[in-house]
Amino acid sequence: MRARVTVVAGSAITAGLVAGLLLMYLLQMNSVRSTIDGQLRTYAVQIEQAGESGTWPRPLPPSTIDPNAAAQVTDAEGHVLAATATLSGDPALYRLAPGSDTPTRLPAADGRLPGEVRVYGTRATVAGQPVSIITGTGTGLLNQVNEQSAHALLFGTPVLLLLAGVTVWLITGRALRPVEQIRHAVTEITSASLTRRVPEPGTDDEIGHLAVTMNDMLARLDESAQRQRRFVADASHELRSPLAAIRTTLEVGLAHPDAAPWPTIAQRAVEQARRLEDLTQQLLALAKTDDRQLAARARPVEITRLLDDIRATSTTTATSTTAGDAPIAIAVTAAPGSIVGDPNHLERMFRNIIDNAVRYAHSVVDVTGEAEEDRIRVLIDDDGPGIPVEDRERVFNRFVRLDESRDRHTGNAGLGLAIAREIVAAHHGRIAISESPQGGTRVTVELPREQAGTDAPRGGDDQPRLVPY
Repeated sequence: MRARVTVVAGSAITAGLVAGLLLMYLLQMNSVRSTIDGQLRTYAVQIEQAGESGTWPRPLPPSTIDPNAAAQVTDAEGHVLAATATLSGDPALYRLAPGSDTPTRLPAADGRLPGEVRVYGTRATVAGQPVSIITGTGTGLLNQVNEQSAHALLFGTPVLLLLAGVTVWLITGRALRPVEQIRHAVTEITSASLTRRVPEPGTDDEIGHLAVTMNDMLARLDESAQRQRRFVADASHELRSPLAAIRTTLEVGLAHPDAAPWPTIAQRAVEQARRLEDLTQQLLALAKTDDRQLAARARPVEITRLLDDIRATSTTTATSTTAGDAPIAIAVTAAPGSIVGDPNHLERMFRNIIDNAVRYAHSVVDVTGEAEEDRIRVLIDDDGPGIPVEDRERVFNRFVRLDESRDRHTGNAGLGLAIAREIVAAHHGRIAISESPQGGTRVTVELPREQAGTDAPRGGDDQPRLVPY
């Protein structure tokens, strides 16, 4: 790239300089011609003044400006009336054609005057006699300018090309040095060293912006890799627990096959298998959140029917872990309204939140749906112990439990609220935790309401938003 830029830029600079030299040459030549013509015109006026008495000096006086200038004065028939010393005795060398002020070269000038000569002619009436005054001079100055210009182009162009190439090479190298440093840094970054960053030149230009963008990308990759490693470690640990419980239960039974309480062993194995199945489904749901598939099949969902179905299926198993497995009453009050999204994932989201509320409630869980013009707000309140303010955002992280021993006993993997947050974000909604009027926890979910003539949200492009209420 550096070589290509040098060749192109060097050639362009050289071409521009050569074009500038040619323009200067043309302007200089035009200026020299104008100067010579002015000198010859002044000489003609000088000669006209010399013959005002009616008698022409012999020879004509030389030019006071150009000592090399020569002149002839001819009458209407072309006879020479007077001439400078250099042309004394010569016939007319130029004449003015009728109606023209441009001197015409005559055959007598061949061999007497050089081929390159600048000539000026004018008509005048001196002492009542019409005459033609012809002044001329050699083009030595023009030839000198031509030679100097040709010499400058012949020898100056390669020098200009070399200087332009060297200059562009150095400037390009200096400009691309940060890019080369970035390239070296990137080649040394691997999946095991995503904490490294490329050097930032600290300039407010394209290269500086590139370095900042690459560092932002590396930071996102590093965060994603760390989350993945944590997820794999936590998932493997969570999967190991029910598998170990099933294996231990069966090994105990096999150690005493005749005396083992096989119905009890089978019941425990089924419970652990159910726990394993639920954990696997939650992990699959999280995998879908990473693939942004939580709102891929969106359609209108009536919020009242959705919450009633969840309440109907949750009532039979609604028991609290904080009140000695006491039955929990679930009350649903929702205003009519529809939201747009994937019904299966929306059901999972609300079920996770309600199940979490049931798990910690003392006696009741209230679910209230409020319909507004552009959104639907669902409030899930319980009368449990509540969540400390400092933990209200942390509980949305994956594998987070506020009570490790009790949650492991009940099979809670700490994924319910994390999945709920991902589903809400995929549907362009908001979720937050605050204190319930009943003294426990309030989870507030806001989702866009279905609008007539609008498309369903595509989902998955927004980051989860946790807002305080």
